[in-house]
Amino acid sequence: MTSKLNTKIAADLLKIKAVFFRPDEPFIWASGIKSPVYCDNRLTLTAPDVRLDVENGLAQIIRAHYPSVEVLMGTSTAGIAHAAITAHILGLPMGYVRSGNKDHGRKNQIEGKLEPGQKVVVVEDLISTGGSVIEVVDVLREAGAEVLGIASIFTYGMKRGIERLAEAGVQNVSLSDFDTIANVAAETGYIAPEDVARLIAFRNDPSDESWIKG
Repeated sequence: MTSKLNTKIAADLLKIKAVFFRPDEPFIWASGIKSPVYCDNRLTLTAPDVRLDVENGLAQIIRAHYPSVEVLMGTSTAGIAHAAITAHILGLPMGYVRSGNKDHGRKNQIEGKLEPGQKVVVVEDLISTGGSVIEVVDVLREAGAEVLGIASIFTYGMKRGIERLAEAGVQNVSLSDFDTIANVAAETGYIAPEDVARLIAFRNDPSDESWIKG
């Protein structure tokens, strides 16, 4: 991934307001973490020009980092559409992994055809602490797939997420990242330049809430 692509995707996400900044009134994640940033990459699906940049970008990083890939698997639910469109660009089969087994029919957790030994790339919309995407990787590995890695739209770059991915032995390549979006936001007037340091302080240690006071 080139820094040019990284910056382009960051600018795209800001343009469609897929990234919200509230350093003075933090968002609260499901985990209880207070965050100055909320990223809603689902909005890329309703912005055709940005969606094209994202899917072409995902195709680019998959070609570059995972050239032997045979199947794309989206995370449920946010990664499904991106996996489908990117698979279409690359001419690859795709499927997706449910958060749990269905309670009816064949009771699948993996949807789509997956043969043991196939080389898979997981497509995810964003990575924070890494827990949910690693669960998907584990399900695929248990089914006999060789997981080459993850291709994601955005990563917070949190220490916990990086450590979890390393422990799981899985690589992630993202189109853009927290630091780039913070800097592009400051350059384009979305946030005050002095707020960048507060955002980075959050990224470095979400448990230390001193950044909230500015």
